[in-house]
Amino acid sequence: MAHILTLTAKRAEVPVRQTEKVIELLEEGNTVPFIARYRKEATGSLDEVQIKNIEESYQYITGLEQRKEEVLRIIEEQGKLDEDLKKKITSATVLQRVEDLYRPFMQKRRTRATIAKEKGLEELANALMKFPTTTLDELAQPFIDEEKEVSTIEEALAGARDIVAENIADDAALRETVRKMTWASGKITSIVRKNAEDEKNVFGNYYEYEEPLKKIVPHRTLALNRGEKEKVLRIAIAFPEEQIIGNIEKTIIKKTHVPASKEVQEAITDAFKRLIAPSVEREVRAVLTEQAEEQAIHVFSENLKSLLLQPPLKGNVVLGVDPAFRSGCKLAVVDETGKLLEVSVIYPHPPKASKEKAKQCILEVLQKYPISIIAIGNGTASRETEKFIADCLKESKTGVSYVIVNEAGASVYSASELAREEFPNLQVEERSAVSIARRLQDPLSELVKIDPASVGVGQYQHDVAKRKLADSLNFVVETAVNRVGVNVNTASSSLLQYVAGLSKTVAENIVKSREENGLYAKRNDLKKVPRLGAKTYEQAIGFLRVPNAANPFDSTGIHPESYQLAEEILKKINMSKKEIGSEEVAKALSELDVPKLAEELNVGTVTIHDLIETLRRPNRDPREDYPQPLLKADVLDMKDLYEGLEMQGTVRNVVDFGAFVDVGVSEDGLVHISKLKKGFVKHPLDVVASGDIVTVWVDGVDKKKGRISLTMIPPKKDGK
Repeated sequence: MAHILTLTAKRAEVPVRQTEKVIELLEEGNTVPFIARYRKEATGSLDEVQIKNIEESYQYITGLEQRKEEVLRIIEEQGKLDEDLKKKITSATVLQRVEDLYRPFMQKRRTRATIAKEKGLEELANALMKFPTTTLDELAQPFIDEEKEVSTIEEALAGARDIVAENIADDAALRETVRKMTWASGKITSIVRKNAEDEKNVFGNYYEYEEPLKKIVPHRTLALNRGEKEKVLRIAIAFPEEQIIGNIEKTIIKKTHVPASKEVQEAITDAFKRLIAPSVEREVRAVLTEQAEEQAIHVFSENLKSLLLQPPLKGNVVLGVDPAFRSGCKLAVVDETGKLLEVSVIYPHPPKASKEKAKQCILEVLQKYPISIIAIGNGTASRETEKFIADCLKESKTGVSYVIVNEAGASVYSASELAREEFPNLQVEERSAVSIARRLQDPLSELVKIDPASVGVGQYQHDVAKRKLADSLNFVVETAVNRVGVNVNTASSSLLQYVAGLSKTVAENIVKSREENGLYAKRNDLKKVPRLGAKTYEQAIGFLRVPNAANPFDSTGIHPESYQLAEEILKKINMSKKEIGSEEVAKALSELDVPKLAEELNVGTVTIHDLIETLRRPNRDPREDYPQPLLKADVLDMKDLYEGLEMQGTVRNVVDFGAFVDVGVSEDGLVHISKLKKGFVKHPLDVVASGDIVTVWVDGVDKKKGRISLTMIPPKKDGK
């Protein structure tokens, strides 16, 4: 176990002691969010990502150790396991190394080498590798045997070369050298396939393309893969062939001026071209794809996290608008709690344009309800609808603002079974308008109703492994939900199922029990929910809030296991739990000597710090730390833009090469990675995140192509 712990810690880049504690907690059935939030003393305050990394590293290392045991057993059963090989396999830290060492002992299908061995030519192959001064005729003559179908000297030598070639290809050290040389000096190339169909020239940049393997960036790998999948491109790895073959010859050929050396030389070339290169090419492509997928998933995950953690605009009556041309713009008014008040449809755009009637409808809705914000989806006809709404607002003089809302996935939700259950009498598009309004009020609660992969805030998400993407995105949603906490009396089962420890069934049971028995009055009431056992209760309860409970702690992030400790802290400042969150409590808590208090109460300082922070701000929402949506009252046209114009915008999407920013015109502008800030930027995510409100300057406008180039680097003034 110590060996596994050491390897896991090294792979996860976390000290062994912390790694051991995390694994111990996971094996006891604790969830990642629970460990991150309520076991900080044990883990040294590791966050969810670090804990998840330890979990995945542990799974990899245990799988590696199991494979080592299996390989050692198979080789030993063959009677070929010596101490040197055993040591090499045992000390391997990656699966690829184990497979390389096992390769010579694998049960192979019939190859040219195995056929040659059946003809009794292995001894001749071994003789060639000793590089004798004997002539080739003298070496091969004894192996001519008509019965074994070896009729000539050349046939005997050809079979021996096949055996030598396979032995070279199976040499673990040589394969590793070829890999390293390929990564250092190899290139990835692509050409357009004959009769390829690419009408829009999507892959035009790759019709005749090559790039060093060590320089290719992830999004180009995925673009190449897609071009290959769509039968437009033919991809290949260009090896530094001469360099590799020369290196193998230098390693293997001990004597260069003997007859056998030319035979071995030929076998080396064959080994590389026929056996090693195709295999290494597959490996290299697989590694490039894996790296590209990991990066694409990382970018998608970060964008999703930013979207989920956008601050809610609570306490607002909202008009949601789902824009469209032909089918009209769907309207939905929701009250402060998200309850639907009214739906309708207007036709402000061609082909059924009835602009005046549409405007009248908007003005009447604004008069009828105390609407403070209009949420406009950013899909088809969004910009045209934005201009229409801005004109309506000028006429209404109500002081109402509007905001563009990322509607990605709204149509998926609208057509889902969940949406049909929620709004059985609404059309699909009307449900979408409700979703757009609600995701402004509380993005997290609304977005959890949608499959995370359908929230289109990534790049190339359709080109990555679906299972890997789903696992990563579900982890992001789970982390966000548990960081924010959930009101158990208003949460949908869609939201509850992401709470630590709760399955979909238990989440549905919580809602069902609430509907049948009324609102939960205290956390303990949840113990009566079917299938919510003691362990599930322990894992979930700290993330579930019961507002207005008799015990104020029930509406906070304080876990019931720490209630007594929280009361002890309040006793020290002569305050009651009814007063938590008040200025008096906050002031008194800030004056406490934390190390001394921790010693008195016999707990860690981290736990004390967390409890004090919660008692100071019991209803703190971590989303408050993120920028509020950018509210607008007017719209710009592309013709209004000029180089150097300063604007504020909302980051809509972050990709490997930059960030797309909504500045209120017909198209989102691109801030290229080189224009995000002065100096080197490794990745745009190091500078911006989806939902950020940023100041940008127009860098260029291509009105013909509808492209806007932006910069976040302030322009020089007065020649400075």
